[in-house]
Amino acid sequence: MIIGVAGLAAALAVGGLVLLGALGYALQRTVDTEALKTAEAVARLAGENALPDPLPVAGNQVRVQVVDAQGRIRAASIDADRLVSMLYPDELRQFHAGERDRFPLPGRRLGWDGPIWVVAVPAGPAADPQTVLVAKSTADVRHSVAAVRTILLISFPLLLLGLAAVAWRVIGATLRPVEALRAGAEEITGGARPGRLPVPGSRDEIHRLAVTLNGMLGRLESARARQRAFVADAAHELRSPLANMRTQLEVAQRLGAATDWPSVADDLLTDTHRLSRLVDDLLLLARFDDAGDGRPRSAVPVELGDLLADVADRYPSPPLRVRPPRSPLWVLGEPDALTRVLANLLDNALRHTTSEVVLEAAAGGWDGPAYHLILVTDDGPGIPAEDRDRVFDRFTRLDDARARDAGGAGLGLAIVRQLVRRQGGTVTLADAGPGLRVEVRLPAADRAALDGGPAPHLAGTDGASGRQRDDDAPAQWPDGTTGQPPGEAPGRSVQTGSARPTTSVE
Repeated sequence: MIIGVAGLAAALAVGGLVLLGALGYALQRTVDTEALKTAEAVARLAGENALPDPLPVAGNQVRVQVVDAQGRIRAASIDADRLVSMLYPDELRQFHAGERDRFPLPGRRLGWDGPIWVVAVPAGPAADPQTVLVAKSTADVRHSVAAVRTILLISFPLLLLGLAAVAWRVIGATLRPVEALRAGAEEITGGARPGRLPVPGSRDEIHRLAVTLNGMLGRLESARARQRAFVADAAHELRSPLANMRTQLEVAQRLGAATDWPSVADDLLTDTHRLSRLVDDLLLLARFDDAGDGRPRSAVPVELGDLLADVADRYPSPPLRVRPPRSPLWVLGEPDALTRVLANLLDNALRHTTSEVVLEAAAGGWDGPAYHLILVTDDGPGIPAEDRDRVFDRFTRLDDARARDAGGAGLGLAIVRQLVRRQGGTVTLADAGPGLRVEVRLPAADRAALDGGPAPHLAGTDGASGRQRDDDAPAQWPDGTTGQPPGEAPGRSVQTGSARPTTSVE
């Protein structure tokens, strides 16, 4: 505020000085013009040898003399001196005939106060050169400038005080919401009230700033709440296996030689594996939080038939059945991430199924961006519709059969959603009547990506299961075309893995 008032005062002072300078210049130009006009009129009379005596002038602040080359006064106005020229002889000798001149003189020569303005104009014939001298007082100029200066000196402080008061009120009213925001932020920092700042009623920049800050505080509060819940859930999950391990060790210590150490070692190893999986899952989710939502640079074309067969080979059949696609379905993603997605979904489905889990892939539609589907269906108790979005949150377990009866930590589906999003896809849950069906949509690889991809995985096998595909069946590509895969001759069959009879393949 002080800086603003000081700047305003400096601006007004400069403006006042400029005003005084302009006013003085304009008034001086007026005096010069009037004196010059009078001198030219007298010069015309002298040229016509018709000088009146005395010389007529307008006003009592003007005196006129006509001086010849010898310094004698030929004519003068009624109040001008008729014996002594207003210019000294040396000043007259410096004046060049035929040239006009203007210069100030002290007013005491003519008995006036203050400076006077003298205009010299040549006159008369060449044989008898004369000079017309017109002296005009500048008292009116000085009085006018002094009056304006006085007015400015009186009005300037009053105007400055008024502007300062108005600026104080306006700036105070403008900054009052900012002060409220500052006070609110201080209260929030001190924990005196919930994390929301006051929003002013005016629809201006301060209002938008408050709304933006409240949105940021809301997101920060949500992040802190998630972090607190995450830490609390992680501590709870880590406490359970640690408590089991401690209990087993304390019991074994009390039993002494009667302890069945092989059994204790097996139990401890099981809890250690559970801890290791939990820590790995937590580290994986932490990396997801740091990486953001960007697409992975290591994405390559992956054939879903090979992927399903390779992952399903790790699980017993029954209850797992695999329905491979009739033609190659290529998606763009990270093989390890997609393998982790299928493994988590199959672990969850096999944990809760009643009799059977079906793993299959299907081609997506061709309208718009091409996607392919991976479906995991079980005939277990299912998940209510109102809980299907919540189960993707971290450490979320339902109270029905899909609880932690088999040791799950509630991170599997959270990891699935993060991995699928990272691949550019989506994952949803739906009724299977009875049971649950998980639908994973993944972006299909385009023809350019397939042309640069590995050709052996396009061959006529169902991947790691060793099942021979029918080479006469046309391949289906993401762009809707059919035909032989790139890089292979018609009718060529490439075996990509040994037969693994543990998985049922339809």
